[in-house]
Amino acid sequence: MPRQVFFYDQPERFVAGTVGQPGARAFYLQASARGRITSVLLEKTQVAALAERIEEVLDEALRRSGGDAAIPAAAPKDLLDTAPLDLPLEQEFRVGTMALAWDSVEACLVVEAQALVEEDEEEAAEAVFVDDENGPDMLRVRLSGAMARVFAKRALDLVAAGRKPCPFCNLPLDPEGHLCPRANGYRR
Repeated sequence: MPRQVFFYDQPERFVAGTVGQPGARAFYLQASARGRITSVLLEKTQVAALAERIEEVLDEALRRSGGDAAIPAAAPKDLLDTAPLDLPLEQEFRVGTMALAWDSVEACLVVEAQALVEEDEEEAAEAVFVDDENGPDMLRVRLSGAMARVFAKRALDLVAAGRKPCPFCNLPLDPEGHLCPRANGYRR
């Protein structure tokens, strides 16, 4: 079956969102523009990794440009998007792999999310290359530096929102440990 590429160049919205209650949430990436909506399902860890990596790529692009790149140091508050996912919420595919790149010529971040491919090991061993025309479905989004910062902030906030708050400082508890600033070194 031919590959589908859902391409958005500077979409009206690109957000991470959830459906369900903490502990049983489904995570989505959603891009929309001109009445078209594409939603893909992914894991919470993928959302966190994507957001963290976006921050790193943007910081590096800003550093390499000597501060001249059109990338804000923080998410512009006037662009923050806290609205729920757009409806109808129809999953195109489950994300397997993701890739990021800063396009310095076009001054934008390129995000690619490819569909999870479940092949048996024998077929994978025999495959010499992936034919682009028949490869996995993909969501490809090109974002301005400001929109990428906004996406990363919302995604990181979304991931943290499902964590229980610390009884002392009310910050989300980190699963790897939480050093509470108010409890004099209390570690949970």
